[in-house]
Amino acid sequence: MPARQTNQRTSPDRSDHIVSCLEEGLAHLIDRDPEAFRRRFRRMAKEPFAFFRGSTPLFYSDVSAIDDPWAAGELARIWIHGDLHVENFGTYMDSRGVLVFDVNDFDEAYLGHFTWDLLRCAASIGLVAWRKAFPDGVIDELVGRYVRAYVAQVQRYVEEDDDHVWSLRLDNAEGAVRETLLEARRATRRHLLDAETALDGDRRRFRDGGGFRVLDDGERESVLAAVDDYLATIPADKRLGGVAYEIKDVAGRSGFGIGSAGLGAYNLLLEGRSQALQDDVVLSLKEGNVAAPGAVVHDERLDGAFDHHGHRTALSQRALQVHADPYLGWTRLDGLGYVVRELQPWEVDLDWDDVGEPDEVARLVEDLGRATAKVHCVSDADAESIIVKGHVEDLVMDRVGDEVDELVDWVRDEAELIAERTRADHAMFVDAFRGGAFGGVRAV
Repeated sequence: MPARQTNQRTSPDRSDHIVSCLEEGLAHLIDRDPEAFRRRFRRMAKEPFAFFRGSTPLFYSDVSAIDDPWAAGELARIWIHGDLHVENFGTYMDSRGVLVFDVNDFDEAYLGHFTWDLLRCAASIGLVAWRKAFPDGVIDELVGRYVRAYVAQVQRYVEEDDDHVWSLRLDNAEGAVRETLLEARRATRRHLLDAETALDGDRRRFRDGGGFRVLDDGERESVLAAVDDYLATIPADKRLGGVAYEIKDVAGRSGFGIGSAGLGAYNLLLEGRSQALQDDVVLSLKEGNVAAPGAVVHDERLDGAFDHHGHRTALSQRALQVHADPYLGWTRLDGLGYVVRELQPWEVDLDWDDVGEPDEVARLVEDLGRATAKVHCVSDADAESIIVKGHVEDLVMDRVGDEVDELVDWVRDEAELIAERTRADHAMFVDAFRGGAFGGVRAV
């Protein structure tokens, strides 16, 4: 293996670096809710991939120091997902009523190197494949399939006139992706409403307990005022008429995943398209998080581009996701930015425990490569105030050209180093957490 820049440190220095990156990158949330971060750190301590998911600031500190020959010029500043790993893919119902398998969770989306998404997803493939005890040669093949599928799909976008034509759907998906779409298809709005709400006479309301929090009158009024501001952010061509936005109930929300500890959140129950009880709609109002790539990206085009992090999250989802949620928007509450979106019953995450053998994973990672290309290549059409100069697919293929093998080798080698480092970092993180190195988050 050729010598590469690894950004490795000796163990004591590396342990200090892990602690400082996480403390600095997450300080604004740790101070607000250290108990939530103790739970988050417990989850991260479980195994290396869980640590990788929860340590995004550390990833960007490291990856920004890599010598990247592929992302010069405009390719260093395209819309990226920002937290692209194998468990951030799943299904949703798009605004046309089509079930789609695609990336999800846009909390970390930002402008940056297109290769950062490739490296993060490739490293996650390596970590999950290692957890399944796949040999190194198999892991190398899987990462190669992911990158080659990405390039092939980018080339398809060069040849297509309409960037919005292609997606992974029931009529073209295979294997685990098709099974996930079929599972989503079996879901109904009734399933979601029964899980989140209860009938109170002739009206629905959110259930007591189970992660819901009853609001006092003052907080409720603040949320309702924020909803009025949110409605103005829905594009006119996506705005629904009639009773759709009539509010039936509102509640505080907790219990989100690894990346959302400490963030404020509310659920809103709307009347929906009709007064029929089965048409009620649940919205999520979630505080926008600080995007980890923002710590290493400095670009004057971003100065004043976003009103707040909820605004950035919503804009990025519109940029990266074709036919996005018609309820998607943003608002401000108590001075903080929130992203607003519908909670759909058809959102099903891919279950990697059900994908056990290399041939199954091989087909799957090719789909992930195609989906990665999709979010990159459609992003220049809907980025609103952020202008990417030129079409991303043209920029990528002009740079890659006939050097696909070289790109594959570079991503594979760097992703292997990231995965190896993550396994070592995980052990140091566990020792640091147990030993009380995180001043704001104690292990007990």
